[in-house]
Amino acid sequence: MRYLIGRYHEIALKGRNQWRFVDQLKSNLRAVFADFKLGAMRGEGPRLIVELPEEIDEEVAAERAALLFGLQNFSLSRPVARDIEAIKREAIAIARAHRSARSFRVRATRADKGFALNSMEIDQAVGAAVKDDAVKDAVELKVDLENPALVITVEILPDAAYIAAGKRPGAGGLPVGITGHGIALLSGGIDSPVAAHRMMRRGLRLDFVHFHSHPLVSAASREKATELAEHLTRYQARSTLMLVAFADIQREIVARGPRPLRVVLYRRFMVRIAAALARRSGARVLVTGESLGQVASQTLENMTVIEEAAALPMVRPLVGMDKNEIVDQARALGTFETSIQPDQDCCSLFVPPHPETHANLDEVRAAESVLEVETMVADAVRKAEIVRLKFP
Repeated sequence: MRYLIGRYHEIALKGRNQWRFVDQLKSNLRAVFADFKLGAMRGEGPRLIVELPEEIDEEVAAERAALLFGLQNFSLSRPVARDIEAIKREAIAIARAHRSARSFRVRATRADKGFALNSMEIDQAVGAAVKDDAVKDAVELKVDLENPALVITVEILPDAAYIAAGKRPGAGGLPVGITGHGIALLSGGIDSPVAAHRMMRRGLRLDFVHFHSHPLVSAASREKATELAEHLTRYQARSTLMLVAFADIQREIVARGPRPLRVVLYRRFMVRIAAALARRSGARVLVTGESLGQVASQTLENMTVIEEAAALPMVRPLVGMDKNEIVDQARALGTFETSIQPDQDCCSLFVPPHPETHANLDEVRAAESVLEVETMVADAVRKAEIVRLKFP
């Protein structure tokens, strides 16, 4: 029998409301493992213990658990009797299964202080047994307390001792869904998936909206946005991607609006449409990948003018980050290679050579006064293509 033992990240700091965060984490865990029948779940101090069916491959179980926001780290453990000889036998079995490791250490913790040996004594007794077994089999295995290739963890809990081949890093943060529901504007570039991921890590469940100019340009940006949304959906199991055809609105802006203001006008229509889609789905906030000063539309003045058109609060988790920081996070997230694939972003269509970087709200409103703003927004919302995404 195997157990997933997940140790809480920020959940551990919650007081009387901790049960709400734990319940959300349990719900998310069931969703991420929806194609398997999990056993019982229970809390034990600052950890969640989940019985795993034997048919789950260990690497699959580890990959899924690593997607769960709310866990600082986790281990895939086997329970044995609270007896030092039983603990030694299981530790030896783990060491034999990892014969490629040339160094090891044992790290014991006692959640139940009533166990006969303390943590240091457990470390010494189990470590000696593992070392003796390696010597008997003529295997080179040394003890390394600083940088071991293999860490054998022993957790003494009230019901059993749980033994594992180390702890794996969790996703951290708060369980998705605990802080609400938002809509992320997903461009297909490098920044917006990182922004979405950062807000999901803060417990925000997200759906996604992507604006495209197909058929004026290729469908590449639609395909990229779908791939990125699928990647992000792994962290919350279910998502909705809304694909909004933006070419007609762009044509209207180009035909009737001032050239320098085109990009600002594009963005104001995007946030209006995203807010309308958000209200329809019950979302209460918009998330964007804007970084202050990165491009013409992301000056302080332009971001202020753009946000004025939104009927919902806008959150910009990358606003103070530079491009290198964002790229590093995109690489770590696994979205960078998809994001850099060539496409024709709708915001680059019909862009003037010198876009306005310090837009004036009165001038922007005057430019919009000749447009049928409400009709254009309603038409785009009505025609939005809805894609339901699911993981696994």
